[in-house]
Amino acid sequence: MSSVSSSIDVAPGAIDCARQVPGPGSGGSGGAAGSGGPAESRRSRARRLLGGKRLAPALLLVPAIVILIVIIGWPLVQLVVVSFQQYGRAQVFGQAAPFIGFDNYTRVLGDSQFWQVLARSFLFCAVNVVVTMSLGTLIALLMTRLNKFFRALLSVGLLLAWAMPALTAVIVWGWLFDTQFGVVNYVLTQVTGIDFIGHSWLINPISFFAVAAIIIIWQSVPFVAFTIYAGLTQVPDEVLEAAQLDGAGAVKRFRLVIFPYLKSIFVVVTILQIIWDLRVFTQVFALQGIGGVREQTSTLGVYIYQTSLGTGDYGAGGAIAVIMVIIMMAISIFYVRQVIKEVEL
Repeated sequence: MSSVSSSIDVAPGAIDCARQVPGPGSGGSGGAAGSGGPAESRRSRARRLLGGKRLAPALLLVPAIVILIVIIGWPLVQLVVVSFQQYGRAQVFGQAAPFIGFDNYTRVLGDSQFWQVLARSFLFCAVNVVVTMSLGTLIALLMTRLNKFFRALLSVGLLLAWAMPALTAVIVWGWLFDTQFGVVNYVLTQVTGIDFIGHSWLINPISFFAVAAIIIIWQSVPFVAFTIYAGLTQVPDEVLEAAQLDGAGAVKRFRLVIFPYLKSIFVVVTILQIIWDLRVFTQVFALQGIGGVREQTSTLGVYIYQTSLGTGDYGAGGAIAVIMVIIMMAISIFYVRQVIKEVEL
């Protein structure tokens, strides 16, 4: 007993001594120091790697940021500067451009024509977005029902419409709606019995925007259809079959099952369509060249061009452009927030 108790009494001290005062050449003492060294080394190496991994994406973004600053940032700064100057044709040829404060903005915002153009642009954009989203969704749903051959055929047709340049599309549709030799006038004459030969679709503002909307929607629907079709392939078939067994019709299945699954896609695509349709330029400008009345058919992008290059009032044109940029940035911020939410989900 005495030996056991003495050994118990002595052992902790010996252990403590071994821990506190490592002997020279002792494996335990050397191991303690050695285990701290490599561990600390590994931790510091891991910290360096982690820091490098965090820094690498930022470094990879540097070239893109520099290019964006040069290509977009600097012209934007110049645009803002011009919007605060009295800048006409004389300033283009080197005459000094005096700063006039907010005079350009006051003139633009006090002009009733600007508000008419802005309202017209938003209305035209709203019609295009609603029709484009509706047709794109219907075509996407149709693609889920088609067999491989017809789906490929439809995809090729959509791609051809999407790939056609905007100006080419305007020329093609301009031929179709031609006053004398257009197919549309000929077919309407044959079908209705009313003589449409010689009828101009571009003189009246409503029919002008109808033709412009057809061209824009025709080229926008493929993007919406392909995007929503890609989303539809991710909706579980079991859920749709269960809804069908519960008696849900096609409309109910879309409203209660498909739309909630694809809500984020619908939101993002709709915002993109608003941005694209609000800044449309080529189709409207080219149709005005064919026969439209400029004063009654200009949208925001065309109005900026007419104010700047048409009348030589670059200061007022710059002010309108800055207002348009602010509107676009507000919509884009909403779009970016939706994208970030989708990524976080």
